[in-house]
Amino acid sequence: MSQKFTKIVATVGPASTSREVLEGMIKEGVNVIRLNFSHGEYETHATTVERVKAIDQDLGTHTALLADMQGPKLRVGMMEDGAELVVGAKIVIRVGEETGNAQTAWTRYEKFAEDVQAGEPVLLDDGKLRLRVEETNGKDAVTCVVEHGGILKSRKGLNLPSTKISLPSLTTKDCEDLEFALGLGVDWIGLSFVRSAADVVDLRERIQAAGSHARIVAKVEKPEAVDDLVGIVETTDAVMIARGDLGVEVPMEQVPMIQKRTIEMCQRQGKPVIVATQMMESMVDSIAPTRAEVTDVANAVLDGADAVMLSGETSVGDHPIEVIKAMKAIVTEIEKEPRIYHLHREPEDIRPERQVTDAICYNACELAQRVGAKVIVTMTFSGYTAYKVASQRPHAPIHVFTGNESILGQLALCWGVEAHLYNKMVSTDHTISDVKNILQKHGCVGEGDRVIHVASMPIAEAGMSNMLKVSEI
Repeated sequence: MSQKFTKIVATVGPASTSREVLEGMIKEGVNVIRLNFSHGEYETHATTVERVKAIDQDLGTHTALLADMQGPKLRVGMMEDGAELVVGAKIVIRVGEETGNAQTAWTRYEKFAEDVQAGEPVLLDDGKLRLRVEETNGKDAVTCVVEHGGILKSRKGLNLPSTKISLPSLTTKDCEDLEFALGLGVDWIGLSFVRSAADVVDLRERIQAAGSHARIVAKVEKPEAVDDLVGIVETTDAVMIARGDLGVEVPMEQVPMIQKRTIEMCQRQGKPVIVATQMMESMVDSIAPTRAEVTDVANAVLDGADAVMLSGETSVGDHPIEVIKAMKAIVTEIEKEPRIYHLHREPEDIRPERQVTDAICYNACELAQRVGAKVIVTMTFSGYTAYKVASQRPHAPIHVFTGNESILGQLALCWGVEAHLYNKMVSTDHTISDVKNILQKHGCVGEGDRVIHVASMPIAEAGMSNMLKVSEI
């Protein structure tokens, strides 16, 4: 059983795709495995999924699989070693796939010269290098002046914070990757560089057409996404605050408050939210994080994030298992802080079809606090009650019992939730008694402990939650 409320997302790569490392990370507290489709071959991703499922089978865990689409991520092509961009010098960025140098770089973005305008900034390598567009021929070449120089390495990112790019949210590559990922049976699809709620709607239609159960993580990393944040949060199933590209696309000093506002908005909507990028980056090489990184992870937990994410630390880092141990230690320490629990946030904008269920979930958390309940149990088919109860941040762990296998992995992303496969829906009284026995057997509750039950009556119909009960072990 889980020993923490906040979930950990780990990106896999060359350092972590082996069975041994994957199992070590999951044992140490990883809840979500992220497959980064910006890198890696299909065969590698498929093998990783097979290994994670086998590990879950052996350990009795339910690890979520998140397939993260590359999206319209712009990059330069291959560069000669030591290509140094000098302040004041000019560099021409051309459309094509040749090897670049200090005078010429290349990009596959076919409409680059058509989209950019004179005077607009061009940022390279997460903003470490800064250029200014001097002129464009509108076809295949853009002349830039170097404002802040340095070594430009191969395949580094290219950001255009003031340019309205014409690429769709899902590129041709993404559509192919999406089809493959859905075929693997992943639980979540990460939609990169979301610009509006319409991008989320388009992806959902594609997922539904494929007959998949996968849900959507909308990644906030563009100024347009910040502008349409309300619509995106309402439309998506979860949000990732991707602070790397976000901190390049918007002024970096705005990122902390965007993070806090997004987390609060997601909590109000009952949508999981992930804080990502550079959380423990020094541990790519080091055996321990910096104190600033410790504080960053701690603040994400205090802000109310459902999950904190690791990227290079686990995909290419030297200590993938040690970084999980370090992150778990920070998370569990901060979760001792009382202020992160019991938000007392009454349901807002209640839809008639959800009015009873939302009220039940809210009052389950209120009741759990008043009677000092040890756990909250929800019986669900869709997972809806789990998200709504978790959004209130009760101090009691949330145990979800469901006969719907497809949501077991999805719920691994949700704060405070432990999911169990359970099919014996005989009667309400029998189910409540059986669930208590299961929890007691696993050491989650003991004699005299109180349990809050959320379910629907009659239970066999698996309808909307309409029952709230307190029982004692």
